[in-house]
Amino acid sequence: MDNGEQTRALTQYLGNQMDLGFNPLNPKDWLEWFGPFALFGVWAILFAETGLLLGFFLPGDSLLFIAGVAASPVAEAILGEGVKISIWGLLIGAPIFAIAGAQLGHYLGARYGSKLFDRPDSRFFKREYVEKAEYYFNKFGPAKAVVLARFIPIVRTFLNPVAGVLEMPARQFFIWNVVGGVIWTDGIILAGYALAKQITKVMDPADIDKYILPVVAIIVLISLTPIFIEVWRDRRAKRRQANASQAEERV
Repeated sequence: MDNGEQTRALTQYLGNQMDLGFNPLNPKDWLEWFGPFALFGVWAILFAETGLLLGFFLPGDSLLFIAGVAASPVAEAILGEGVKISIWGLLIGAPIFAIAGAQLGHYLGARYGSKLFDRPDSRFFKREYVEKAEYYFNKFGPAKAVVLARFIPIVRTFLNPVAGVLEMPARQFFIWNVVGGVIWTDGIILAGYALAKQITKVMDPADIDKYILPVVAIIVLISLTPIFIEVWRDRRAKRRQANASQAEERV
């Protein structure tokens, strides 16, 4: 089978899968949709979510977790027959594509500047997304913001071009992009891989489908822990400064 025939076969397969009640917000549906091409699908979604502005709605955190489950020895008991992904393909490929996507976003921001966001609000774009990314960039500083943004949906899509627009040096961005990309992707993948077997021990595999998304939501909240810690530290520092200022005024 030549490349043209392979492409047509893949297109036909994905088209058939799309007809089966596909939900783009459900990471399990993505894996089932891609079927035997699930690993490549995960790579593509990670690249699109971090590098293309229209990719902000894609399920990054939950997809990584479910992909980790799909790479585990109990993948078929939880997700059904035919859903199996290489753990090494995930651990190596996922950070590469997440990093590459973010680099593209930074390049586009540096190349086109603020006019990249000079468009009216629509279903797929809102100015508040850009403002939220700028807020985190200015609040935590360039390096910390690039790492922490990986754990914040929507922000991880828009912060990369914002960093380019605000002229964050390409070398500095690359270093922290690699750090954040590896921690985010491999951390959540390994969490899904490690917890998969434990999930089958506490519930009947037949009932797992009812609980998999709540479990993913918990994992996503845990992944946001670094953000909560930084916000708490920032508020505590401001409180100390305010108390010190009041003490000086009294003196």
